[in-house]
Amino acid sequence: MKYLIVTACAGIALAATPVAAQDRAGDFQIKVMATGVLTDGEIEQVNVDLVGLPAGTNTTSNDNHIPTIAVEYFVTDKLSIETIAGTTQHDVDAIAGLPPGAELVSDALLLPATVTAKLHFDLLGTKPYVGAGPAYFIWLSDKPGAAVVPLGVTDTDLSDELGIALQAGIDVPVGKAGFGLTLDAKRYFISTTATWSAAGTVVIQTEHNLNPWVLSAGVSYRF
Repeated sequence: MKYLIVTACAGIALAATPVAAQDRAGDFQIKVMATGVLTDGEIEQVNVDLVGLPAGTNTTSNDNHIPTIAVEYFVTDKLSIETIAGTTQHDVDAIAGLPPGAELVSDALLLPATVTAKLHFDLLGTKPYVGAGPAYFIWLSDKPGAAVVPLGVTDTDLSDELGIALQAGIDVPVGKAGFGLTLDAKRYFISTTATWSAAGTVVIQTEHNLNPWVLSAGVSYRF
């Protein structure tokens, strides 16, 4: 008899588990965050050099701080799909070979189109998560930097590229109305090809490591 009761209780628990796990399936979560975009920008390879760049020439791109919005859909209580909205602007400057700080690319405006699948956990009332997904970096605009315009450069182009993003963070519910606090970190693995042209002729073309860290903190609302 005891065995039957234990078996029945176990069966009820197993049957109830999927229902509990699906309680929040179909939820949306909106996050409004302050975000730091910490890029690399170093040269990986020189493809074309008609101007004779000094040996050891290298570059970096400046960091930026922007507002971002994330929209998340919960497929189940533990699995969600998230995308972010926001643009970030960067300059590319010399750090070696050329005079430090010489501006090579100006006002490069980036749309980092990103979709991640996230796995959520429960930890003492908080909701840590990990995620990963594709990212497509779209350069909406870019201009020749102040250091290359006097050399006759008339056009600069940064190539759109596909890469991946890894993600980790934590959501902290505040009260029972769906509000919360959020911390998020993404690491992108992606490069771009930078091309400088003069009167339609490519004079410099280089491959650049971007691989930015994107760190965010803000508020959330789940409904």
